[in-house]
Amino acid sequence: MRKRDQQRFRKILLAQREQLLNNVEKALDGGIHLDPDDFPDEVDAASSEVGLAFIGRLRERERGLLAKINAALDKIERGEYGACAMCGEEIGGKRLEARPVAELCIDCKAEQEKLERRMG
Repeated sequence: MRKRDQQRFRKILLAQREQLLNNVEKALDGGIHLDPDDFPDEVDAASSEVGLAFIGRLRERERGLLAKINAALDKIERGEYGACAMCGEEIGGKRLEARPVAELCIDCKAEQEKLERRMG
């Protein structure tokens, strides 16, 4: 992959990372707060707990995406960005534009998903 393309993807990844970090900061500033006095009955409390669990799952996904973004940025620094982790071939530009953190080319990703479906 050309240096110019790597730098373009670097900017995209940095912007995505900044957005994720801003979301985390907003969540921390807003604070996830449970006050028993806010819930007059069990249904309200249960509803709030479900909402908090959902937010927790979203935060976990964001944490995983942040790790992938940082790994992709490290690959750019090493000059390895854009190469498939399985076959070593170049990952297509359209795939990287759709998913800048992609580690596999489309063929290897399809094969991986096929294996995952077989495994259950």
